[in-house]
This record gives sequence, C-alpha cells and structure tokens, in this order.
Amino acid sequence: MSNIVAIVGRPNVGKSTLFNRLTQTRQAIVDETAGTTRDRQYGKAEWGGQEFSVIDTGGWVLNSDDVFEEEINKQVQIAIEEADVILFMVDVLNGTTDLDQQVANMLRRGKKPVILVSNKADNFDLYPQSAEFYALGLGDPQNVSAVNGSGTGDLLDLVISKFTKKAEEEIEEDVPKIAIVGRPNAGKSSLINAFIGEERNIVTEIAGTTRDSIYTYYDKFGLKFYLVDTAGIRKKGKVDENLEYYSVIRAIRAIESADVCVLMLDATRGIESQDMNIFSLIQKNRKGLVIVVNKWDLVEDKDQNVIKTFENAIHERTAPFTDVPVIFASAMTKQRIFKVLETANEVYQIRKTKIPTHKLNEVLLPIIENTPPPMNKGKVVKIKYITQLPNTAIPSFVFFCNLPQWVKEPYKRFLENQIRKHWTLTGTPINVFMREK
Repeated sequence: MSNIVAIVGRPNVGKSTLFNRLTQTRQAIVDETAGTTRDRQYGKAEWGGQEFSVIDTGGWVLNSDDVFEEEINKQVQIAIEEADVILFMVDVLNGTTDLDQQVANMLRRGKKPVILVSNKADNFDLYPQSAEFYALGLGDPQNVSAVNGSGTGDLLDLVISKFTKKAEEEIEEDVPKIAIVGRPNAGKSSLINAFIGEERNIVTEIAGTTRDSIYTYYDKFGLKFYLVDTAGIRKKGKVDENLEYYSVIRAIRAIESADVCVLMLDATRGIESQDMNIFSLIQKNRKGLVIVVNKWDLVEDKDQNVIKTFENAIHERTAPFTDVPVIFASAMTKQRIFKVLETANEVYQIRKTKIPTHKLNEVLLPIIENTPPPMNKGKVVKIKYITQLPNTAIPSFVFFCNLPQWVKEPYKRFLENQIRKHWTLTGTPINVFMREK
C-alpha cells in the first residue's frame, strides 16, 4: 500500500503547480489569483519504484474575506492528520509571512515528517534567500521550482526516504481482500455489520500496513476473504471533521489495500460527484469493482424499467468502463448482501483469468483484419500477434504490430471491448499494450 503525501501552505505559493508536477497531470487549476484551489485534488505519483498518493490542499488563511476559509482550513488540518509525509510550501520570492509562521507552528506540534519546500527558486541566485526559512524551525529548506521542475528530483528522493517501511503481515496471499468504500451515509458500516453480524466466525483482525487499515478475516458460507475495514481507527481531532473530505482520504487507504472494491451508492440519491471521485480512485489503482446500490428497500417502484434506468445512469457515468456488476441490495434488510460477497469473489477470480495465446489469436486476428487500425499520415498499422502477459495484477494483453506509436486510444478501447465481448472479464480493468514485433 502506498503512502499519502499532503501539500500544504498559505495561498499562492505554488501548491497546485507542484501537485501537477508530481502527478504529471494538469488536474489542479493553476492561477496567480490567491485562493484558486478550494476543492481538494487527489493524484498518484511514482518515484524510485515507489507509488504514493498526493493531496493538494487549499491555501491556509485566517481572518480573510473568503467565505470558504473555515472549510478550507478544516480540510488542511485533516490532510495533515492523515498524511504520512507533509510538504510545507513557502515562497522564496516573498520570504516568511505571518501565515507561514502559523502553519509552521501547527506542523511543529504534530509528529509527522515535514519537508520544508522553498518554491519559486527558478535560478541558483535565489537559493541563498531561502536561508530565512530556518527561522520556521522545520529544518533545511529544499529549493525547487514547481514551474520548471528544477530541484524536484532531490525533493522526491527526500520524500520517499521519509516513508516508513511496510509492516510484515501474516495474511494469506490467495485470499481476496475486499474494501467497502463510498461516501458518508451510503451504508458502508451497515453492510459490514450485516456481513459479520449473523455468525461471528471472525478468526482474527490483523493490523494493516498503515495505522488505519484493518484486515478482518471472514470465513462463512464457503467464502473466505479479508474485509479491509477502516472504521473507528482515526482518533477524534480537535476540529469537526469534514466527512466528505475525510471519506476520500479513508477510501485511498482502503482501496490501496484491497484486491476488489465494493462501491456503495445510495438508492435514494443516485450516483453523485463524490461517488465518481471514489470510482476514479478505484480506476487509478486498477482494482476490481462491484457497485452496490444500497437502501433499495426504500425505493417504492422497483420494476425492471426502474432497475434498467438506474443501471444505464450508472454506466453512463462510469464510461468507458461499463463492464461492471451492479447489485441492488439493502444492508438493513440483508436483501442480496450474500450476492455482494459472491460477486466480489467472482471478480477476484476473474482478475486471475488466463486466456491461451492461440485462442486470442484465433478470435481477435480475424476481427482486426476486418476492422484494422485507422491509417495515420498514410501509415498502415498491421497487428500480427497477440498474447497475455504472465504474472500481472490484472489481465494484460500485448498486441505486436509494425507501428505501435500510431495506434491511438479509441482503437485500444475497441480491442478491449472485443476482448470483453468474447471472454468474461466483468468487474476488472484490463491493460492493452501495443509493442513493435
């Protein structure tokens, strides 16, 4: 499971620019106007062979005219509490400010590793100016330029050196690890209680690699799995927690620990933006997925048309990944909850699907011949051979061709759809790679 790195600091020091640099995206909006970032951003980064999650927070302010000030500050404090490493950004051009001092005071009281990042050091002449940040009492400032990337390699080396070693766990590798995730009040706790409440055949609870993941061993009705549960682990902070924000941070931990994720939706509210945030986290982490529409007992009209309409709405939002099981259940009445476990177990087994090479070529090559990749700048792409990679976390397929660089994403999705059409790969993401033969 990867670690979480939070980027904090006052407004307009370059937090979002650094976030985009680390995640190699343009996900966070960057503007010279202070306070541009209000919503949180979550991304994945990789350095030195280690993957980790990055959180971009809003700028810490006090006594401002911004109506979002209190909410932003709550989220900053939650990020600080949940992160494994904190990047505290300051601006070498403006020097130390009162807001910097306030954030530094808060970070010094904590026990988390803090790296002081002196941003906007676009040339070496500015490096000596960072010496004044020693007054913040947080160690050596790391000079970087988030805009042009200078110094970020050394910063990332320091970040991964701060990660704690993963704890050794005595868990069975071949037993599925299932995470129940979703936004607040979707019924996660009720579902977990329904799973383990009938017969308490729990063998043990094993602490996970981070302080807020617990593996609960479930052995009942012929099914064995670890339930990745994060409930009740976080200590209550002094500030009221932002449930929506905290649910995503908690989901990051649970998702990264799991093989299959059960995404809980509220039947009375439909699929909302917060659900899509968690769905995107599952996709980024390439985990198996089962969608459960909970509280189905509260829906009055339950005919097939309503079910079909609900399923179509879900698939429209999750497109292009529409090959995912959707179960209508009720944790309170225990309606179809065993179906949830059976389906999650099936998805786990599907992730290990191995398709013989001769079958892949026998089925797909005629389809490719009838629907070849589009010509690009007069270049004709010819796919000659297909095989599945061994020992991968999810099914991964390699298509050998003469010009792999000219095969674009729409055609890769066409190939993925053909694979899904001819073999059962429901609930699991798959990889499609083009390689030169």
